[in-house]
Amino acid sequence: MKKTLTISAFGISAAIALAGCAGTSGSTPAGTMPGMGSGGMGTSSSSAPATADHNAADTMFTQGMIPHHAQAVEMSDMMLRKQGMDARITALATKIKAAQAPEIAQMTGWLKTWNEPAQMASGHGMGDGVMGDDDLKKLDAAQGTDAAKLFLAQMIAHHEGAVMMAKTESSRGKNPDALSLSKAIVSAQEAEIQEMKDLLASL
Repeated sequence: MKKTLTISAFGISAAIALAGCAGTSGSTPAGTMPGMGSGGMGTSSSSAPATADHNAADTMFTQGMIPHHAQAVEMSDMMLRKQGMDARITALATKIKAAQAPEIAQMTGWLKTWNEPAQMASGHGMGDGVMGDDDLKKLDAAQGTDAAKLFLAQMIAHHEGAVMMAKTESSRGKNPDALSLSKAIVSAQEAEIQEMKDLLASL
């Protein structure tokens, strides 16, 4: 039942641009985690660990998570554009966007440091929890409570896919930064999944 990854290049570039705005002053090293708080993400020196060795699992995780995050930002933007939305949904969309946009910029920097392509080779897309074009069109068109319920249902599936990807990285990856991010994603998104399930039940 996996859906094909269909995020536009514009969506990814827009998310990266947003991430640039979300950073502190542009002086954050590539190995640090802006916006992650105190979730066990230590600040690295200027030479490590971003330049540390990496393996194929690190590359696949990073190449897959960038468009995955970009779609979450795109979905959140859709909700923030809607009028009269439940304040809890607006707050959730704002939180998701604020957390994931900076991570897109961080992971993009890692790939450059590793001299790896920004995108996976053709036929190796990671579609865990990714919405298809029809799903996004339905979300964009929906309004009111229907939109809120659809957003929550889609984002729960989206988060579950991200958690699966992050757990794979945690067990197979090598790069310290990528491993730290994968653990942070599991912790943050599992908590948000429960939050969204509770919220969905209350609508």
